[in-house]
Amino acid sequence: MEIRNIAIIAHVDHGKTTLVDALLRQSNTVMKKEIADQGTIMDSNELERERGITIFSKNASVEYKGVKINIIDTPGHADFGGEVERVLSMADGALLLVDAKEGPMPQTRFVLREALKLGLKIIVIVNKIDKKGARPEYVQGKTFDLFCELGADEETALFPTVYASGRDGRAGLTPDLDKMTDISTIFDAILKYIPEPDANLDKPLQMLVSNIGYDNYKGRIAIGKIHSGSIKNGQEIAHIDRDGVITKYKITSLSTFKGLGKLEEEEAVAGDIVAVTGVPDVNIGETFADPVTPVALPLIDIEEPTVKMVFMVNNSPFGGKEGEFKTSSQIKARLYKELETDVALKVEDNADGTWTVFGRGELHLAIFIERMRREGYEFQVSRPHVVNKVVDGKKLTPYEKVYIEVPETYSGVVIQKMGMRHATMDNLETTEGLTYLEFTIATKELIGFRSEFITDTKGLGIMNAAFFEFLPDDGFTRERERGSLVAYETGETRLYGMTQVQDQGELFIGPAVKVYKGQVVGQ
Repeated sequence: MEIRNIAIIAHVDHGKTTLVDALLRQSNTVMKKEIADQGTIMDSNELERERGITIFSKNASVEYKGVKINIIDTPGHADFGGEVERVLSMADGALLLVDAKEGPMPQTRFVLREALKLGLKIIVIVNKIDKKGARPEYVQGKTFDLFCELGADEETALFPTVYASGRDGRAGLTPDLDKMTDISTIFDAILKYIPEPDANLDKPLQMLVSNIGYDNYKGRIAIGKIHSGSIKNGQEIAHIDRDGVITKYKITSLSTFKGLGKLEEEEAVAGDIVAVTGVPDVNIGETFADPVTPVALPLIDIEEPTVKMVFMVNNSPFGGKEGEFKTSSQIKARLYKELETDVALKVEDNADGTWTVFGRGELHLAIFIERMRREGYEFQVSRPHVVNKVVDGKKLTPYEKVYIEVPETYSGVVIQKMGMRHATMDNLETTEGLTYLEFTIATKELIGFRSEFITDTKGLGIMNAAFFEFLPDDGFTRERERGSLVAYETGETRLYGMTQVQDQGELFIGPAVKVYKGQVVGQ
């Protein structure tokens, strides 16, 4: 059977997961009961559903006109770019989704740059053409400009374009929604433009591990694309780790993807994406190779972290009362376990028994902290700090590009607040009552601004940020504009007491909450 391996890439909230759901539904891959049980099929994680974003990359497959299409849904938020970078190595082409109203956004640039680096064939899908204010032709032109900016060659820049409404499950070659009936135009474009994977069947086995799963019975599951040769259930393979150490193991199970699930196979060949068990200590980026002539594939390069926080055992007066796992050894084991599946995360042991955790951004670390909390871990974290570096004796600090869309009424307060944080305004446009702003700002100045921004714009503003580059530190350090409200004795908060304090500032807590002496309860 012919195979196509495609990744769905886009900026956050441009409709990737919704489009994948439409592809799965219309290929009759997913049972109606599964559709009824879930909203977006691919966003199966509890946090993904709550926040409406994709955090973990996922695999699925469909069949169309006798061709198996392996689909990889990737995160759209810059903080989870580590997931995007490594799973693109499994694909031979990509569907680049662009919102028909917003056009290319910061993460569009990042994911497209990564796809072009790997030489993937790109199909552009102008999505959400049913949206009010959609401007599909303008967006198609802006996407072409982005390809040129990123140095795409002439053939790549003349990309095929499909117009779609993922929510309605319709697509066509022109932006006329009335002439669209189903999503088959996208399937046809995949078969026409995305190349088949190189079938190096006569070469020795090489498989790059791009993702890790876990099964309570089978243990660690290595997921990746077979680059050459074939692999059989029960055969002996060579596992080559990041240091080049070779260990031989016997495969205990071999599966390919079918729909949203897996299908047990006896053999799989070059080009297919498979899930393999039997290698207990496998990690992302390592290679499975032929045991006679083991040759490692190139390691996946991941962009460096920009934010760090210190994790520690909860030593507050109320420590040990909330979580199930609260000891130093339990927290340390959980932190290091995360490194096995999150290649963008780094952990360092400190001499005082704490751990410094490095991540790609505020959201990256916030999601990890929330996942640990829900798993029953109790711990303390410090405030976030940026990760600086020194090059040729100069201190460099990470900068970000920030793109903001707000009703015109609130543009003044946003410009004022960004100015106070020493941001440089790069662009300002106002159309149809909406103001589009673009800033360059040091990451250290941006930390903590998102919640303030939501309050200032009454929840109507949209803010997106993506790592720009390391630049010389300007030396600015923002002073606190407000003081802290502190509990002066241990006890439980009461409504009448809080009423007296509310005029003094903003409280973080409500009534009937236990507090200890010295606890910061507001600002």
